[in-house]
Amino acid sequence: MSEQKIDIRHVATLARLALTDDEVERFGSQLEDLLEHVNVLAKLDVSGVSATAQVVESRNVERKDEVRPSLERETVLAQAPQRQGAFFRVPRIIAEEA
Repeated sequence: MSEQKIDIRHVATLARLALTDDEVERFGSQLEDLLEHVNVLAKLDVSGVSATAQVVESRNVERKDEVRPSLERETVLAQAPQRQGAFFRVPRIIAEEA
């Protein structure tokens, strides 16, 4: 690893974590191993590798939009825990302003 030593307690304080002495020792060792691995990766020649944001191709999956029969409104609303007229009634999650 590098010559610099990371202050695990300081990092834990910044992350608002309360660590025991045992955890400081264990996580310190794990962090050193991780940083050692990063240092090995930093030495790799990637000049021939193009920059990418993703390693797996990302594409939209589309289907033809077709009108199909659906359940009857009354059948669905009959199974709702609460209903209000022709609608589902759900708990309010945003308070109304007065």
